[in-house]
Amino acid sequence: MSIKRRQFTQEFKIQVLREVEAGKGIAQTAREHQLHPTLIGKWRKQRDTYPETAFAGNGSAYTREAKIAELERLIGQLTVENAFLKKVLHKLEVREGEKP
Repeated sequence: MSIKRRQFTQEFKIQVLREVEAGKGIAQTAREHQLHPTLIGKWRKQRDTYPETAFAGNGSAYTREAKIAELERLIGQLTVENAFLKKVLHKLEVREGEKP
């Protein structure tokens, strides 16, 4: 038996955060909406860190840091491949020079 995770809309998340900002306690808001209090804190941090892109998408949206990290990994991989190919080319050139 699999448990289906609940999905919350952008509007719902913003509404919950507004309730907390209006002075309602996190614990009380979490009970009323049947949420875990740490989830509200996570939403708040996400909104404060990425105000223009917070809650966009279905959980697969990239953050800037994740995209940068992915591109840095790709650059590193390409650098290693480039160095390897240069070594192989150099060895082939040396072999060609040794043939009579």
